[in-house]
Amino acid sequence: MKLDNVRLLVTRFDECFTFYHEKLGFPVLWGELGGGYASFGTAESQFAIFSRSEMAEAVGTDHLPAASDAQDQFALIVRVNDLDATAARLKAEGISMITDVQDRPGWGIRTAHLRDPDGNLIELIESLPAESWDEGLRKADGKYQKQQTS
Repeated sequence: MKLDNVRLLVTRFDECFTFYHEKLGFPVLWGELGGGYASFGTAESQFAIFSRSEMAEAVGTDHLPAASDAQDQFALIVRVNDLDATAARLKAEGISMITDVQDRPGWGIRTAHLRDPDGNLIELIESLPAESWDEGLRKADGKYQKQQTS
């Protein structure tokens, strides 16, 4: 079994299409504005957006509410080369950031958070140098690195 991609189910397809392609800069692999499905990324790493109502109809949940107030159930994680520059560019383009850039030594990364036009949570990440990780993360990483090489 192999994971093929992650598909975000959206209600605002055209706005999300434009956001992922034009604002975040993901190449379109398949699909177009006005459609109900599009995939983005590269041959090695991709994700898709799909009309939430079409999926609900396909799986028989179209009688249920499309949205509810709840904590996020997933986050789309996007690795960037320069988190500070990316966050500044997105802010300059009028995109609201949920959190500013933060170092997270317990996670080994720097993060910033935003939402797409449909409200999906996006975490932008950049690696922190291993010497700035907290001690617990360094120990855990050593443990898991050993397991992967055994």
